[in-house]
Amino acid sequence: MRGIIATLATVWRIASPYFWSEDRWPGRILLAAVVAIELTIVGITVLLNSWNAEFYNALQNKDWNAFVYQLGYFTILAAAFVGLAVYQLYLNQWLQIRWRRWLTRHYLDEWLAGANHYRMQLSGEAADNPDQRIAEDVTSFVSSTLSISIQLLSSLVTLFSFMVILWKLSAAAPLHLFGIAYDIPGYLLWAALLYAIVGTTFTHLIGRPLIALNFQQQRYEADFRFNLVRVRENSEQIALLEGEAAERDRLLMRFGNVVSNWLAIMSRQKKLTFFTATYSQAAVVFPFIMVSPAYFAGAMQLGGLMQTANAFGRVQDALSIFVTLYRSLADWRAVIERLDGFDRSVASAQALAVTPPVVEVEPGDGTVVSIKDLAVKLPTGAPLITARDLTIGAGEHVLVTGPSGSGKSTFFRALAGIWPFGSGTIHVPKGAKVMMLPQRPYFPIAPLAAAVAYPLEPSATDNAAIGELISAAGLPALAIRLDEEAHWNRMLSLGEQQRLGIARALLLKPDYLFLDEATASLDEAAEANVYRLLQERMPGTTIVSIGHRSTLAAFHRRRLDVERGAEGTLLSESTLAAAE
Repeated sequence: MRGIIATLATVWRIASPYFWSEDRWPGRILLAAVVAIELTIVGITVLLNSWNAEFYNALQNKDWNAFVYQLGYFTILAAAFVGLAVYQLYLNQWLQIRWRRWLTRHYLDEWLAGANHYRMQLSGEAADNPDQRIAEDVTSFVSSTLSISIQLLSSLVTLFSFMVILWKLSAAAPLHLFGIAYDIPGYLLWAALLYAIVGTTFTHLIGRPLIALNFQQQRYEADFRFNLVRVRENSEQIALLEGEAAERDRLLMRFGNVVSNWLAIMSRQKKLTFFTATYSQAAVVFPFIMVSPAYFAGAMQLGGLMQTANAFGRVQDALSIFVTLYRSLADWRAVIERLDGFDRSVASAQALAVTPPVVEVEPGDGTVVSIKDLAVKLPTGAPLITARDLTIGAGEHVLVTGPSGSGKSTFFRALAGIWPFGSGTIHVPKGAKVMMLPQRPYFPIAPLAAAVAYPLEPSATDNAAIGELISAAGLPALAIRLDEEAHWNRMLSLGEQQRLGIARALLLKPDYLFLDEATASLDEAAEANVYRLLQERMPGTTIVSIGHRSTLAAFHRRRLDVERGAEGTLLSESTLAAAE
């Protein structure tokens, strides 16, 4: 019971915000319409139950006029049933797409807000495959929640509607055993209840492992799909290393998890299907077994027998909804757990950014980047870099050097405000534009002009200006392909990508530009041209570079050397010769 209450609380927490959102009135109206139609359909089934008695009595009595009348009456009920069913499906699907659209935006906002997606990975608590959570689990949650909720509501209303009918029919046709009538109030209702309880109990005992198995299956499928994508995206390196056999073995290992878990699901579903199929077939004749003694004893007509059997079946179906929906409930429970895990991971990443100790990046009143008592740490808490008192003034060119792996890139991440591990304060001039350019820049799959202008909207840029900047960065052949859409990170060499990154910096014109080995794939002459271009086009921009080449010293006035030590301190600040 605690598990059911906890699951329902999670469902409410995920589902209810939509019905209080800006789209709440269309959602509420559509939901009310779907529920109203379902209740009307239940009302029609009650009328059809009464129709059963009249129709079969007409057959037994060979009453032609009554037979024709009942056929006409059935036609009206059937037409109403069909029309309602069609529009219920249509309105249900309309509600699904509106709800899914809102929920997808909600999860995207939560995931992508303030580098939350990055911190989720850093904390080691990232939900597996967030793409699956947002693309697949949201869809399954919306459709399953509506479907299961409507069916449960229908079963509840059907149960109470036909309980009254079955109670009355129990009095009209007492239980007959061996020629003796036993007046047991509502015995047909108690028989249906007992039958459903036995079926539900055994179904749960047999099918309970399916919840965990379905959860694992979705995880294994997503892991296999993710690694297939990684092979596709890194195909060049795999081919150069002749790593096809190793990748094949790794992919087959992950697919082996898919297969073995699927075999476990097959085995469990075989047992569950064996019981539920037996249970369903027995349910067809069980009401006749209960009522037929009264019929053969002459206590009721054929119409009464059919009405009683129909009412008994309706009550039994309503009580056995757990048996009928068990597989769907198992899948739904797995989806709920995955979305709940995603929510918890998002909340944990959000808390990570504000729970002390944390590196705080705040707007400052001055014109310099001021670093006070900065202690950058690893997620494990181990010290990485410390800086007691450091300033980077407007228009300065600073070179950061040090051994590979000493934490230079992590220092940049702390300056960008996306690395929460550590303590200290970083003041950035209020309103200043800061841009971080990594060694491997990111380009969305889009027309080249939009890819270079990212994250600006394409409409906010001038294609002619972008083409000129691409040419200035040393890629004149690409400057005429601005409208071509492609996967640029995969099509271009790393050196070409770095040149496009420089073109992006020239377009955005930040006040502070941090280059994390952003020209490392260029030869020294090309690198020198790029730095001269940055100095010419952005003379007032502060440039802070991470690099290992001695030739970079000519383009920077200050140097910060990172030396490994117990605290990984930024040391040996010195002045460099100005560039010629």
